Amino acid sequence: MSWSGGCQCGKVRFRVEGELGRASICHCRMCQKATAGPFGAFVTVDRERLTWTQEPARFQSSNLVQRGFCPACGTPLTFETAKSFDITIFAFDKASEIAPTVQLEPESSPPWMAHIGELEVQRPPPGYYERIQSYQHPDAEA
Repeated sequence: MSWSGGCQCGKVRFRVEGELGRASICHCRMCQKATAGPFGAFVTVDRERLTWTQEPARFQSSNLVQRGFCPACGTPLTFETAKSFDITIFAFDKASEIAPTVQLEPESSPPWMAHIGELEVQRPPPGYYERIQSYQHPDAEA
């Protein structure tokens, strides 16, 4: 079994051979800022089974953590400590197959997250997506 993924523009791609580790979402403020969202979604991988087409750029977000990202398009890719290496779940080509099993720092979650399922759903007008020409790298090896 192998897993592939990468950034939005396709400059930084990766492959993980074998099983993935713990999948989590973290609501801490650092993960919120690093992913520009209400939480970061990550899965632990074994560094020895990970290969890159190009190493991501890295930002030292704290004394203990580095975060990898694409230097061209800015896609957040990693959460790295001396003991663990995580990749953002939605950087994987088959992200929907990776389900988080744990939440970290839920007290830092914005209050509206508790009611997200109750928000009104709005859909774009018919034909909207057919008019879009995506410049993103596809969710599969090219």
